[in-house]
Amino acid sequence: MTAAWEPTTAGVLRLPSGRLVRGRGLNRRLPPGPQPTFALYLLGHRPPPVAWESRWLRWPDFRLPSDRAATADALREAWARAESERVEIACAGGRGRTGTALACLAVLDGVPGSEAVAYVREHYAARAVETPWQRRFVTRFP
Repeated sequence: MTAAWEPTTAGVLRLPSGRLVRGRGLNRRLPPGPQPTFALYLLGHRPPPVAWESRWLRWPDFRLPSDRAATADALREAWARAESERVEIACAGGRGRTGTALACLAVLDGVPGSEAVAYVREHYAARAVETPWQRRFVTRFP
């Protein structure tokens, strides 16, 4: 078992179950402290290699993921692994795609889809989930 994220670390979202997941913008430096044990990268292009296990989903900026079934599988994996590992969800800016994915994790954790965006905006970033179609994606997830 890996030690979890420190709950007060910037970008860490506590889900209702107590699971901790770090959201991050890849256009910023890697924060100090422990590294993720698993990361899910949401980008329109393949990310550079990292020293930890990671998975890439093709998800263009301001859009929705290219493969919704693969996205649902990857988000379920991230949610399950967050119970005992340091999971990071990241896109370029750390708000739109990352916020959308975090809201989907909140749905998996029991937050109603109609409330998940508000949950992430309150507990992660006020401007998370940037577009109407990202909000709609969350309400219809999984």
